[in-house]
Amino acid sequence: MSRPSSTVIGWSSALLSALSFSIAAPIGTALINVGLNPTNIVLVRFWIAVVLLFGTLGLTAPGKLRLPRSAVLPVIVAGVAIGVAVLLYFWSLTRLHTSIAAMLIALEPLATLLMLALRGERFTYRIFIRLGLGLIGCYLLVGFEGTADLLGVLMVLGVVLLSSFHTASLQWFLGEHDGRTVTAYIVLCMALTISAYWLIQRPVYTPVPWQAWLAVAGMALVSTFVARLTLFEGVKRLGGGQVALLAPVETLFTIILSVIFLGDRLSLVQVVGGLFILVSAVLAVQRLRRAKVAQPDEAAEMLAGP
Repeated sequence: MSRPSSTVIGWSSALLSALSFSIAAPIGTALINVGLNPTNIVLVRFWIAVVLLFGTLGLTAPGKLRLPRSAVLPVIVAGVAIGVAVLLYFWSLTRLHTSIAAMLIALEPLATLLMLALRGERFTYRIFIRLGLGLIGCYLLVGFEGTADLLGVLMVLGVVLLSSFHTASLQWFLGEHDGRTVTAYIVLCMALTISAYWLIQRPVYTPVPWQAWLAVAGMALVSTFVARLTLFEGVKRLGGGQVALLAPVETLFTIILSVIFLGDRLSLVQVVGGLFILVSAVLAVQRLRRAKVAQPDEAAEMLAGP
């Protein structure tokens, strides 16, 4: 019996990564609905992920546990940015349908492309077309019928900007370093950022079923630990550019899960708006694959959403 080819393993890993990332928002929304504070959810999730990531790295590649000095500041900046983005995203789920938030997050590849243009990536008329499609889609999705919560939308747009800054920072400053080491330390910085906000906020504890905390642990295991390991495997076998094409697939998975398990319903106008955003995202990702500043490991980080 022949063994699966490297390409098959790569695409299987990449698809599993996209699916693993996509369950975070639906599970998070369900946990919020049963009374968990969003800050508590992400706090527990990312500290569990820190233990798993560093434990695995220590067992499989102990030589990669040390972060090079030149990478410390970029990792801190990127980690704080994406840590704030995660907080904004999970708090936005208290104000928006999960499927709407997921569609807005799909604007991230476009925002990343615009961010890279600030550092010399050629700004062409095609970027204006992608931007136009994304803005039209955003208007149809949240503004045409006036039903979306404005603060929730602004939170998600903040997530898009911070996540794109995170991705661009990886491409600009961390391309020469090992992706596993960078990922572990960025997740650590995320956990520390969330902890700082938790100390400031000091949310009141309300008793919740133990099954809810088990779901948080499952989200840490699947949506952070497994998702990032399979992402790394997919990038290693296919290259970051190929894996990055699956970013819109993650959005579709999230929407499907939200409709099935959370009862989200979208109007025809909102569906059309979401399609505009997804088309814009696909076109932006295709352009990012050719960006000279992109590095293989980091190009796929756009899949590593909140």
